[in-house]
Amino acid sequence: MLRDCLSAEGERRCRRLLAGATARLRARPAAAAVLVPLCSVRGVPALLYTLRSSRLAGRHKGDVSFPGGKCDPADRDVVHTALRETCEEVGLVVPEEHVWGVLRPVHDQQKTTVVPVLAGVGPLDLQSLRPNPDEVDEVFALPLAHLLQEQNQGYTHFCHGGHFRYTLPVFLHGPHRIWGLTAVITEFTLQLLAPGVYQPCLASPELPRG
Repeated sequence: MLRDCLSAEGERRCRRLLAGATARLRARPAAAAVLVPLCSVRGVPALLYTLRSSRLAGRHKGDVSFPGGKCDPADRDVVHTALRETCEEVGLVVPEEHVWGVLRPVHDQQKTTVVPVLAGVGPLDLQSLRPNPDEVDEVFALPLAHLLQEQNQGYTHFCHGGHFRYTLPVFLHGPHRIWGLTAVITEFTLQLLAPGVYQPCLASPELPRG
């Protein structure tokens, strides 16, 4: 079943589900965008992640992330931002026609809007990538099968002032813990790629529908 998500039929299904949201979100300005690279590593469907450089400024240094960053005034839209940043960060050139669509935006604690862009990047040899050492310490892929196993899933409950606020997913037992907005975007992606298989975090928003 997981291999089906890389098939032409699986791609058409995802593009169809995301078409409405993609059209709307490409027409709106946003603060930042990330690329969610769906790839194949030795024939196994996987998602590609980066480990942000520990030398970066800010609270997210050393965190797992999808490649991406702030929208530049010269960018045409969020898709252009995600593709440009991916090339700059990991040296991966993704043609725009490989973009399947735009997932639901997420918002950080500062209310910054981050738009996830899903693309099929095909078979990847991770050793061939050339990450920018100023921004990325490591590039790694996690198989969808790993992410979908319950023993590799967890949840973090966030409280403020002694009161429960919200719950976010966490993905464990890979080379690095996936948490925060990256885990939420991973959850959106799994809901799209493996409907009926992945059971989302109860406090997480639903996948956008066209």
